[in-house]
Amino acid sequence: MANAFAAWFGIALWKRIVGAMALGVIVGSLWGPGTESILWIGDLFIRLIRMLIVPIVFLTVISGVASMGDPAKLGSLGIKTLLLFLATSIAAISLGVALAVIMQPGVGADLSNAVPGTVQQAVPIGDRLMSIIPANPIAALAEGNVLAIIFFAVLLGVGLIAAGEAARPLTDLFEVGVTVVLRITGWVLEIAPFGVFALIAWVSGTLGLTAFLDVFAVAAALLIGSLIHMVFVYGALILRFSLKLSPLKFILGIREALLVAFSTSSSTSTLPVTLTVAENNLGVRPVVASTVLPVGATVNMDGTAIYVGIVSLFGAQVFGFDLTAADYLVIVFTGALVSIATPTVPSGSLFLMAVVMETFGMAPEQIAIVVGFILAFDRPLDMWRTVVNICGDLAVSTMVAKWEDEFDQEVFDKPSAS
Repeated sequence: MANAFAAWFGIALWKRIVGAMALGVIVGSLWGPGTESILWIGDLFIRLIRMLIVPIVFLTVISGVASMGDPAKLGSLGIKTLLLFLATSIAAISLGVALAVIMQPGVGADLSNAVPGTVQQAVPIGDRLMSIIPANPIAALAEGNVLAIIFFAVLLGVGLIAAGEAARPLTDLFEVGVTVVLRITGWVLEIAPFGVFALIAWVSGTLGLTAFLDVFAVAAALLIGSLIHMVFVYGALILRFSLKLSPLKFILGIREALLVAFSTSSSTSTLPVTLTVAENNLGVRPVVASTVLPVGATVNMDGTAIYVGIVSLFGAQVFGFDLTAADYLVIVFTGALVSIATPTVPSGSLFLMAVVMETFGMAPEQIAIVVGFILAFDRPLDMWRTVVNICGDLAVSTMVAKWEDEFDQEVFDKPSAS
C-alpha cells in the first residue's frame, strides 16, 4: 500500500489530472447518464476549492498591498492592470466578431427545435461598480462578493502601510495566514484528479460527443478564436514581443491551472491554483500576484468576450439582420463591458449576452430562442472559455510583474516538473 501511495504521488500532478480527464471521457461515453451518480465527487472538489477563495483573496490582497510599503505603487499597479485587461478584452471581442463574419456560423442553422431559454436581466454597469463598495465588509466576506472583498482588503492593506511599525504584528499575522491557506490549497489540489474525473465523466456522459453536431460551427469558431487569441495576443504580443519570455515555458508553468480551469469552468474556483502557479512557476512575486490575479478572476473574461461576439453574430445571421459598421462597433464596445460584468460562475455569460443582441434590435423572443439553443451545449464551451480567461489572467500578471520589477526570472526559467 505504501508503495502504491509513493508511486501515485511520484507522478506529477498535471499528469494525474490529464490521465483523469482522459479516463473520464472514456467512462462517461460508456456509462452515459449513469455518471450522475458520481457527480458528487466533482461537486465536492469544487466546494473545497471555493471554500478557499474568500480567505485567499482577503489575506493575499491585504498582505500584497501591505508589502508594497508605498500606496503610490498600488495606484501604478492598478492602472496598468485595468488598462491591460481592457485592451485584451477589446481584442477578444473584436476577434470573435471578425471570425463570426468570416465563418458565418448562423447561416443555414436550424433553430426550429430550440426551446426558448429564460433570459436573465443583466446587471447594469453602474450597479456593478456600486457593489464594489461593501455596505458591510463582513457580509461581503460571508456572501463571497469578490470585488467588494478586494476593495476592503486594499483599504485595510493601505491602512497597515499608514500605521507603520505599530501595525507590524497584524501585518505578520496576515502573512502567516497566506502561508497557511496556500498550504491547505496544496492538500486540496491532491484531490483534483478524482474531482476532474467525475466532472469530465458527467459532461461526457450527459451530453455525448454527437450533441456537438448541432452547434459545431459556433464551437469551431470559439476554438479557433481562442487559439488565435492565446497564441498571438498572449504568446506573441505580450510574452515574446513585449517581455522577451518563452511562451512555451509560460504554458508549461501554468498547465495545472489550465486543467483545473477546464474542469471547473470557473475563474474564481481556479484562483487558488492560479496564485500558486504564478508565484511558484512564473516568478510573479506575491505583491503583484495577490493583487492582479483576484481582480483578473472577476473582471478579465477574454474567453467570454470572444464567445459573446460569436454568439451575437450567430443570432444576427440566423434571423437575417443586416448589420452596419456602426452596429459592429457597438457590439465590440458593449461586448467588452458585458464580459467585465459577467458572473464568475459556470455559464455566467450565457444570459448576459442578451444585452449585446439587443443593441442591433433583436427581439426578446428571438434572443430567448438563441439562448435556448446554446444552453444545452454551454457547459463544455464554458470549460474552454475559462481556460482562455485563466491564461489571460496569468499573462497580464506576468507583464505587470515585469513592469513593476516584481518578477523573478530564475523561477520562470527553471525546468518545469516532468
